[in-house]
Amino acid sequence: MKRGKKKFKMRWISYIVLFFILYELLGVFISYGRHPKISDSYKNEFSAEDCYLDTVSSDRAGIIEDNKEALDIRLRMFHQAKKRIVISTYDFHSDRSGKDVISTLMEAAKRGVEVKILVDGFTGFLEMDRNPYFYALASCDNVEIKLYNRMNLLTPWKVMGRLHDKYILVDDNIYLMGGRNTFNVFLGNYGYKNYDREVLVYTNNVEEASSIHQLELHFEEMWNLNVSSPLKEHSIFVSKDKVKSAKKQLEDHYAKLVKENPEILTAPSYEKLTVETNKITLLRNPTHVFSKEPKVFYALIELMKHAKKEVKIHTPYIICNQTMYDALEEVCNHHTDVMLMTNSVANNGNPFGASDYMINKEKILDTNVQVREYEGGVSYHGKSLTIDDDLAILGSFNMDMRSTYLNTELMLVVNSKPLTAQLKECMGKYEIHSVEALSDGTYAIPKGVERQKIKEKRKAMIYFLIPFNWLRFLM
Repeated sequence: MKRGKKKFKMRWISYIVLFFILYELLGVFISYGRHPKISDSYKNEFSAEDCYLDTVSSDRAGIIEDNKEALDIRLRMFHQAKKRIVISTYDFHSDRSGKDVISTLMEAAKRGVEVKILVDGFTGFLEMDRNPYFYALASCDNVEIKLYNRMNLLTPWKVMGRLHDKYILVDDNIYLMGGRNTFNVFLGNYGYKNYDREVLVYTNNVEEASSIHQLELHFEEMWNLNVSSPLKEHSIFVSKDKVKSAKKQLEDHYAKLVKENPEILTAPSYEKLTVETNKITLLRNPTHVFSKEPKVFYALIELMKHAKKEVKIHTPYIICNQTMYDALEEVCNHHTDVMLMTNSVANNGNPFGASDYMINKEKILDTNVQVREYEGGVSYHGKSLTIDDDLAILGSFNMDMRSTYLNTELMLVVNSKPLTAQLKECMGKYEIHSVEALSDGTYAIPKGVERQKIKEKRKAMIYFLIPFNWLRFLM
């Protein structure tokens, strides 16, 4: 009798679990399975010609390439802040570089600087909820932290809408934008890392039409959305004593940080770090949490078609639907010199991206784009384009379906010959460690370049994901 009751109970538990899985999948597919087309209104609104200007603007820009430099420039920017610090990031951890950032933000807030932080709700749920270090920061005067689209499995029709913007804005004249998240892999020199890059923008005349105003408007829209909700200052899972202890640890961490790195107290020379620009244009996806009109992708394709000589694309991974393949082919039909570099399967830090590339590499080559695979041994996370010798484009956008249709994304289009030259030089340092994928399935391997070998555990993961490739629009 007891055994029969146990079987009956287990059967109903199985039914409930199965129902919940089906409920989640149905919600996701209904909301995100459809990929909107670009609207006529945006086609009329965006023009590639509008991203160019013949005269020099008040904005200056420079590339931040090194992970240690990226952390140092953040801390120095925070120390020089007088009025406000705005941070938007997909992922924020309380590891060593995270504590460097948190403790310096706490110090800035003590000086009366207004600090606002916006983080994606999925990674925020994983890394910030129930974390006493973030509660300690949120409890400080002048600090507000919000999560965009907080993770909620009861509403699966909203669950895939993610914030992927990554930028920092300080006072009225400086911002930093790119692909770096806020933890050790991307910042500092604290062990395992990814390679990435950002663009630093500085203006000496905010009264003019500076691009900083475009970014301010975007942040305000994101911050005031009803899906952007505050991170609480405490939790029933984290005692007030733990938060108090975390705050003391952060204060001690800051004292040690300044003692060991006194240079972070000095103001950067923004003039020396940057070069002249003619015009800077911010490209952005819609900010709602549902399947999105592919505005950033469309604008990038239009800019590529506007090229006169060459297009260079760097993306960590490439996952396209037929619309995206067709668009790349159209670009290649306009120009013979279109190169796209991505991580090789062995070098890719994203197993989903590695798996999809292995399956669909032939479709990419069929667009006639010249494909190069980076084999540097460290996963390359840079998202950059150059068009001819006068357009440099950097930001958070990956050449994949998630960045095209699901995420909020930002790309900065900089019309500047000196910055484009700087970006090409940075990109070239990775390209010399790449191999060319040929249409017959072989590779042209330059002298001195060694192909990476896939570790067995990673290989097993990549092959495990192959049967789930029908979910590629979510990867």
